[in-house]
Amino acid sequence: MKLIIPMAGRGTRVRPHSHVTPKPLLPVKGKSMVERIVDTFNQVLPRALDAGVFVLGPDFGDEVRAQLADICRRHDMEAHFAVQEQALGTAHAVYAAEAHLDGEGIVVFADTLFYMEPVEHLEEADVVAWVKWVEDPRRFGVAVREGDRIKALVEKPKEPISHEALIGIYYVKDLTTLRAAIAELIGLDIKGHGEYQLTDALDRMLQAGRVFKTATVTDWLDCGTIPALLETTKVILDRERDDLRQGTIENSVVIDPVYVGPGAVVRNAVVGPNVSIEAGAHVEQSVLRESIVFGEAHVEGAVLADTLVGRHAVVRDAPRVLNIGDHSEVGPRG
Repeated sequence: MKLIIPMAGRGTRVRPHSHVTPKPLLPVKGKSMVERIVDTFNQVLPRALDAGVFVLGPDFGDEVRAQLADICRRHDMEAHFAVQEQALGTAHAVYAAEAHLDGEGIVVFADTLFYMEPVEHLEEADVVAWVKWVEDPRRFGVAVREGDRIKALVEKPKEPISHEALIGIYYVKDLTTLRAAIAELIGLDIKGHGEYQLTDALDRMLQAGRVFKTATVTDWLDCGTIPALLETTKVILDRERDDLRQGTIENSVVIDPVYVGPGAVVRNAVVGPNVSIEAGAHVEQSVLRESIVFGEAHVEGAVLADTLVGRHAVVRDAPRVLNIGDHSEVGPRG
């Protein structure tokens, strides 16, 4: 079972944190979005993943590939890479991995996280599309069902023809059929909203007689903006409380849920609720709530809320709300 993850986007809505690190590799409570996705599917699918195929941007460096290869190695998966030279839509992104589009696989876009129940009987459908009920479907692609089978896929409908939003997760029994559908779409230059849409390629498969069914997620967590990333971190901190304390806490008040990652230090501070302090970070003589301190950052003498502090950044005597990127420095020099 392959996992196909298009992740060539620039993550502009979570800048400055995506300037160096692609958004899907940002950590959420100690684990990157990509690794969380791998873990989820290995827990719920009837067969384990054995390969990861990552579609990267043309300027992604060796460090990104190394991180993804490490994730695959930890999960007994082969790592493969493809490059999307131009951002021409979701179908175009998947087609960049055409050399690996064979056998069965999961296609997932890594800008959301999710919880789902175990999935069985995948063999009963050619494609399984995961959906979530939404009040306003006009911002999403939607699945239009007849009984337990999908009869149409529509991208951003003007009329509310379905409230089952497609959340960017698809099981495909035979990826060669998806490859052929996308090739036809691109060859005929069929675009939706100015780009080659994966929902259009899937709809061509559907109209050709392939059997499509739906599955649902219990939680669909957006990570696409700074406020959404903070909110998703809050949800995960609340749900995953079994390994919150991995670093050192000295002479401090902790208001749970608070994650302190491996090698992180909290000293003479008040932290929480809903604070994630990633591996190797230091928080001293400070008050933090509703915030994320990324790896190896240093916060001292600050009172912060609704704040993101980038990797290796330094914050001293700071104001109440910040959003600073990697290797930045705020406040007087120590």
